This record gives sequence, C-alpha cells and structure tokens, in this order.
Amino acid sequence: MSISLGTEDGFDEPIDDEDVVAEVHAVFDHYEKALMENDVDVLDELFWQDPRTIRYGAGENLYGFEEIAAFRAGRNPAKIARKLLRVEISTYGRNFATANCEYQRLDDGKCGRQSQTWLRLPQGWRVISAHVSFLPEAKPAS
Repeated sequence: MSISLGTEDGFDEPIDDEDVVAEVHAVFDHYEKALMENDVDVLDELFWQDPRTIRYGAGENLYGFEEIAAFRAGRNPAKIARKLLRVEISTYGRNFATANCEYQRLDDGKCGRQSQTWLRLPQGWRVISAHVSFLPEAKPAS
C-alpha cells in the first residue's frame, strides 16, 4: 500500500508505491543472482560508476566505484553463496529506495546483513551506497 507523508512533512511523494517497489525488488533479485554467480560485469553495472559510491564490506571500506570494481575483480568467490532470510524494500518517491536483507552463508552458517541505497538514474536503478556486516557469533548458553 502506498502512502504519502504530505506537504506538512515537506515530502509529498508516494512511499512504497507498489509499482516502484516491484521495480526495485526485480533489480535487487537481479543483483542477488549476479552475486551468487559471481557475475562481476553485472555487479559492476548495478553500482553507480561514480567516485561518491561507497561500499562498506565485512572486512573492507571501499570509496568510489573504482575501488569497488577492483575489490570485486580480485575477490575469491568461494564463500559468497548464501540463503536470504528476509528482504525489506522501501521506496521514497519514484527514484529512491532502500533494500535491506538478512542472510545466512551456506558454507559456515554465519548470519549477516546487507543494506543498499538505490537511486534511479538515466541508465536505470543503481546502488549508490552499500553495507555488509556479520552478526556476532552466538555464545553458548551457560
């Protein structure tokens, strides 16, 4: 269901418009497929090719598209297979969205989170900021 904050809030664009949410979900799914296949060309295509793009990874801070692309090109894809546990997509107007997910790695069961900020540009939806982190290991009950 789409809502609007209204002009009194200074933002009168629809929030979570069903059509826009569906568009972002489709591009998020495309990203996820490319990630699981380590399709670096598609992953690079889906990130905004700009020095202002940021990706904070589980073990690296990458500033600008060039650093992100270099990381992807040199990454060992052995441990990227994962199962999505939850995906939440919110849209703000027709051109801005967030996609957040929780996942579990298949090789070691480690759970993590991913946040992406998407912007609709002339060439399509692109990630302009991303963050990946792992949850702390569960401690055994005493």
